[in-house]
Parts: sequence; C-alpha cells; structure tokens
Amino acid sequence: MNRPDAASSPAVRWTFLTNHARVLLELARDPRQRLRDVAVTAGITERTAQGIVADLEAAGYLTRVRVGRRNHYSIGADEWFRHPAEAGVRIGSLIDLFTR
Repeated sequence: MNRPDAASSPAVRWTFLTNHARVLLELARDPRQRLRDVAVTAGITERTAQGIVADLEAAGYLTRVRVGRRNHYSIGADEWFRHPAEAGVRIGSLIDLFTR
C-alpha cells in the first residue's frame, strides 16, 4: 500500500501528534541529541523545542542532566498521560509504539 506524501498535500493543516509528543519521541530515540537537531526533525524552532522540554520536565515526563557541554535526557516512561481520555495509559506505551 502506498502512503501519500503529506508534504505534497496542500490541504494538510493538522497532525495526530503534537509538537510535545514529537520532541518526547525524538529524545526517547536519542537522549543525547542536541535540541537543535530535535527541532529540525520535529519541524519547529529551537526556541520552541526548548520551551517544550521545559514543559515536559516540569510535568515529570523527562529529566535532563548536564554532561560536559551537552544535556542528556531521561524519559519518565512510567508517567501517565494527562488527558482524561488516556488517563489509564502510561507514556511508555506511546514511546514503545513509535520507537520499535
């Protein structure tokens, strides 16, 4: 089955994953990557990526540790989704789904 190229569709105005989910998944894939690289992959600015990391850290979804000149990130996979519709699901389920 061929998948349509989303970038070629002029009607694309929304996506299933939020920028917060994209940043979290990128950091789960490579916890040592630079936020500049996360931002490029997620299609957002570096400043937006920094704000999202601050949000995720404040909510307990990730922690960052300074190692030399770089940050290393740890994902709180045992944390729960915040929305009531997914309240019984751990964030690790999303990470597993997209990083296998």
